[in-house]
Amino acid sequence: QVQLVESGGGLVQPGGSLRLSCTASLSAVRLFAMSWYRQAPGKQREFVATISSSGSTNYTDSVKGRFTISRDNAKNTVYLQMNSLNPYDTAVYFCYTPFGLGYWGQGTQVTVSS
Repeated sequence: QVQLVESGGGLVQPGGSLRLSCTASLSAVRLFAMSWYRQAPGKQREFVATISSSGSTNYTDSVKGRFTISRDNAKNTVYLQMNSLNPYDTAVYFCYTPFGLGYWGQGTQVTVSS
């Protein structure tokens, strides 16, 4: 079983930045892609970004040029640097790994508001 622990969420003003972190409890996760998803109130969970084990990345169109996903395999950690945040980015952000049965973190709240 894998535990994914997210951190870094919070309240930020429009135009601000946050960096989310997700740390896995097993080093084997480094062999798999890791992804970030988000779920806004009343909406379905949606894909945000993914990074392969080798570092290739992909983003949903609405965050391209503003968000950057990266990983530090030595720390079993994936990051999401979020810049130029706007209120539409307000959501609970989850990390996900397809390792084994697939695991989700508990989520971290990001609120963008003035």
